[in-house]
Amino acid sequence: LSAAGIPWSVLRNYSSASAKEKARRNAICERTELLEVLKARVKQLQASNVPEVTVNKVELAPLGNDKYQDPLRKVVAPGAAEEQPAPRGRDESPARPSSWVEKLKKEMYIRQLKVERKLSIAASQLAREGQAKAKPKAKAKPKAKAKPKAKAKAKAKKSLKSPKAPKAKVAAAWSQSHAGPHGVYAHRKPRVAAVKEGAKAQWPRRVLKHKDSSQYKILQQTIQSSLECFLFLQQPEEAERFLLLYHSSPVKRRLLSVNAYNIVMRSWARKGCLQRINQLFSMLESVGLRPSLDSYAAALECMGRNQSSTKAVWRCVQQLKNDGFHVDELFQKCLFEEDEKEKVLRAIRIVQPNYQLPPPPKPQTCKSSLLQDFYSKEKMVPYPKLDFTVQELQERFQQQLEMELDNTVTIESVESTKPLTPQAIKARKLLATLRSQWHDSILQALQKSKRSMSELKTVSGYNILYPYLCLMPDEEYVGIMLQILNTLSPQGESLAVLARELGSKIYNRYITQRKLRSRQLEKVQEVYEEYIHLLAKDSQPDKYLPREYWEKLVAEAGFGPSLNLKDCSWPYMLLMRLGMHMLELLVQAVKVPRNVLNPHLEPRFIPVLYHVYSFHSSWQVGLIKPHPIFSQIVSDAAETLLTFNSSAIPMLCPPVPWTSPHFGAFVLNDTKLMRFVDGAVQHQLLLEQCPPVNLHPVLDALNQLGNCAWKINQPVLDIIISIFNDKGNEKLDIPPPISEAPRPPAAPSNSSTCNKSQKHELLLCKKKTAEMHSLRMDALYKLSIANYVRDKVFWFPHNMDFRGRTYPCPPYFNHLGNDVTRAILLFAEGKPLGPKGLDWLKIHLINLTGLKKKNALQERLEYANEIMEEILDSADHPLTGRKWWMNTDEPWQALACCMEIAKASRSPDPAAYISHFPVHQDGSCNGLQHYAALGRDLIGAMSVNLMPCSVPQDVYSVVAQQVEEFRKKDAEQGVKIAQVLQGFVSRKVVKQTVMTVVYGVTRYGGRLQMEKRLKEIDEFPEEYLWEASHYLVKQVFNGIKEMFSATRDIQNWLTESAKLIAQSGRTVEWVTPLGLPIVQPYYRSRSTVLNCSMQNLSVKTSNGNQKPDTVKQKNAFPPNFIHSLDSTHMMLTALHCLRQGLTFVSVHDCYWTHALTVDVMNQICRQQFVALHSEKILQDLSDFMLEKYCSPGRETRALWQKKLMEQLSNVPKTGRSTGQELQSSGAVWR
Repeated sequence: LSAAGIPWSVLRNYSSASAKEKARRNAICERTELLEVLKARVKQLQASNVPEVTVNKVELAPLGNDKYQDPLRKVVAPGAAEEQPAPRGRDESPARPSSWVEKLKKEMYIRQLKVERKLSIAASQLAREGQAKAKPKAKAKPKAKAKPKAKAKAKAKKSLKSPKAPKAKVAAAWSQSHAGPHGVYAHRKPRVAAVKEGAKAQWPRRVLKHKDSSQYKILQQTIQSSLECFLFLQQPEEAERFLLLYHSSPVKRRLLSVNAYNIVMRSWARKGCLQRINQLFSMLESVGLRPSLDSYAAALECMGRNQSSTKAVWRCVQQLKNDGFHVDELFQKCLFEEDEKEKVLRAIRIVQPNYQLPPPPKPQTCKSSLLQDFYSKEKMVPYPKLDFTVQELQERFQQQLEMELDNTVTIESVESTKPLTPQAIKARKLLATLRSQWHDSILQALQKSKRSMSELKTVSGYNILYPYLCLMPDEEYVGIMLQILNTLSPQGESLAVLARELGSKIYNRYITQRKLRSRQLEKVQEVYEEYIHLLAKDSQPDKYLPREYWEKLVAEAGFGPSLNLKDCSWPYMLLMRLGMHMLELLVQAVKVPRNVLNPHLEPRFIPVLYHVYSFHSSWQVGLIKPHPIFSQIVSDAAETLLTFNSSAIPMLCPPVPWTSPHFGAFVLNDTKLMRFVDGAVQHQLLLEQCPPVNLHPVLDALNQLGNCAWKINQPVLDIIISIFNDKGNEKLDIPPPISEAPRPPAAPSNSSTCNKSQKHELLLCKKKTAEMHSLRMDALYKLSIANYVRDKVFWFPHNMDFRGRTYPCPPYFNHLGNDVTRAILLFAEGKPLGPKGLDWLKIHLINLTGLKKKNALQERLEYANEIMEEILDSADHPLTGRKWWMNTDEPWQALACCMEIAKASRSPDPAAYISHFPVHQDGSCNGLQHYAALGRDLIGAMSVNLMPCSVPQDVYSVVAQQVEEFRKKDAEQGVKIAQVLQGFVSRKVVKQTVMTVVYGVTRYGGRLQMEKRLKEIDEFPEEYLWEASHYLVKQVFNGIKEMFSATRDIQNWLTESAKLIAQSGRTVEWVTPLGLPIVQPYYRSRSTVLNCSMQNLSVKTSNGNQKPDTVKQKNAFPPNFIHSLDSTHMMLTALHCLRQGLTFVSVHDCYWTHALTVDVMNQICRQQFVALHSEKILQDLSDFMLEKYCSPGRETRALWQKKLMEQLSNVPKTGRSTGQELQSSGAVWR
């Protein structure tokens, strides 16, 4: 059972491995800390029907209400092991302990004595607190408590003396109950629960004390998500039983919030059991918790279902008012599912027959000075229409809904055009037979596992995973596991990745089912059918933004479920544990006959999946690797179907507009507004605390980006697919198949003679093969999805990272992809080129070639006209002509542009030619632009095109020129490496380092970048790579320091401020000029060990209870702050382009629009850049941080606080360049 927590160093013996490997692993197992778990494992194997942890009788002392006593006999609570001896003695263990065991016993006994002395003092103090609270409720049986108490003291005393006391009986209880830190089974008697290692047993008490800590919240979330499962399963009895496991313990009940009781109330409300709800209200009162609005909503819902008496409803309403609530708040603040709202209203009308729902709150308007014009009602214009009728959009919505209801989408691979061989037909039949057998085996294993869990439930409390395995039909779990098996790489995948993927898939299915069950989907459907009138070409134009229109429709809908579900997210560790359990079932159940490919072999079953280990740096990482037989069958079958999650496919209808941090993007798939590291909750909490009106600009910008419709450039896609299926082309960024991988050297007959160089060569071949497989699959996914939507119009819903940078939600195929992906995307909406559109297409083409970077736009246009013959040849004969396009920086986008220019120039009237082609305008080293503008740095501003100049400046070329001057001086003075570098210092060599230095790249990282660029130059002598890259990075940093003096000052101020903030124990937070709250999620990494039967999994968790990582906080603050300004500028540009009716999308600082509107977009872009930097950005940041971190008003301040206050107040001085000069520059973006 996965819940029985045995470390991998023991249980990896059970994984499929050779006898030699097993012997080696056994030797490693002889370590001190494993004695505890060895004994626990022996007990488990001896008597699987006996609970591994005995029940401490003290924990079952009555709480004053006999009704709640029966379920408590199932509580898993660790106690002194000698109180309840196990049926079998230690000597009956099937494992024969060697002499080292006896020595280790003595060591462990001494160690535990020290731990127990500390814990007994702490626990007795905790017990006194718990008893003080429990005393008033226990008057009915005062004597019942006295005896166990005295007895427990005696036993605790005895346990400190006795060397025979087992130390590990509590180990399995923890893992059976909770994942990692999510379960607290602490004690209120001197004998406190140990969690694997006695020294770690103190943390639950510490967590319980800090109610605001993230760990405490995660523990609460674990309990609540389990209760939500019982609510979903319509099992109120089980929900109440689970609640009582915690409620009955004075220590554990501290983890119960009002929300936990409310979930159980809702379970009973749906059954109409008012008596049970009354009992839960009494329980709330008994532990000193005050009912919330949701508590009263559940009670009134129940009364509405039962048509309760006027007197009962009146009493409930009066109590609600006495607690400081108003009846209207029930409908304004509570979230409802199914018919709950109607039932609450029915109950209210029993005592107030004329009661009407309160009117929806008046919409608030964003007050940001940057968006006064945008949100001004006087300047509001109708929202742009799509080229679709209402009927067409409704049909598209239905297609999208069906896709999301299926959860997965199976599509034809682009490799399906290859002819089918007899070998492939045979392999496919064999694979189909095996999959049918595996389906049955996995199903049986799952059902057996659930049976054992349900039996355990009646013996020792509850297995935390059991309700999560009952949320869907067994067939669905099996389907998810088979999907993982089908997509597993021949090189294998780490356990952590597979566990997370399995857990997430189950969670996503559960959310889909909840939305169906709650009737939320019905309401979304009704609202969406009205919403599309805002977008359809055959409906009346409306002066609303998508978010505003959706909110208006929801308010008008009135009844029905809320569109936001009550928070039901699962803690990360719970997801991982669930995923690990599924993975264990998969590894155990899936087997293949050994002789399936070779009839001469012995016909026995062997595992398809192997649990092996690999080293990543100094870490030992568990991998799941498929057997070569399975990989060979899959390879021979050459299957042409690919299965994706529906969220990986672009949407077939306009996305649902973002209206809150919880709601937007896909119709059913759960999507977070802000992406974050697994397990991190800080960002979501910050967004929830932020006033909704402050998020309006960000939500509106994301909606604008998501509402851009796309289509496929079919001629370019077909050329790419033809090369992809014809062995690829690495030069054109189309990965070749694995069949083209370098062959490993032939092994000599005597393996011992294999020399070091041959081994190294073999290792390189394996590494290259793995890389090729990864790149090939990535390209296969992108091209197959593109081919699937080749005849469709589609949309990319967007969300953002914690800095506010926006990203399309579908992960594989989108416009943020590489050159190949971008080349096959076109705007679905076409616009005429207009008088200057063709010129912009030509300039765009030259930009894509990487030529003429230093030349003015007019010179680029003239150059394009000079090479028109090459452009037309590339368009007409891409694979058979002179192939000019292949030698450009972005060959596929250049080819697509050549084709568009050819069509436009050959049309009767180029100005009237309808173009769908996106033209890009790229920022000139955008990070340096922001620094130069922040510091009003005149010289720096000129080098990044912020100031008027006769020709566009190229900062990379300027830096390269400066480095070359430094090199010449050093070479003249006899510096050897400077002489070696003659002729090798170029724009291309320095570009990446110049671009990333502003985003915090260190000299170490910069040296690696330089080395990589120099490696690409065939003529450069390899023996000088390290020395040359070290020299160059030093010169680049010196050059930037000279050119951007103000930039360095600002960077240093930001870095030093972040360092002091992190040293004070706080994380760095700020708010962007658009009102988006940001927190840096860098904490000192702390791993939580997840105890699973396959291996122990060390999972890094990120939570606010840990100390900030000072190094990461300070190094990341300057680049993250600039990224947040970058995203603010992009969002401002997006919103103002919307007001001008432009099509606009962005790839961070690269903005796309139609050729017709490039000039207008450039003007808006400059205006918004100036508007942004006209704000007192650094001063506002200083004021915000002083208020947040320096507690103004306090007379006495600590020394560190004074130092921080001085640092934050000392805002860097800026130069004198003005916004007007920036405004007049014509080349901010080009």
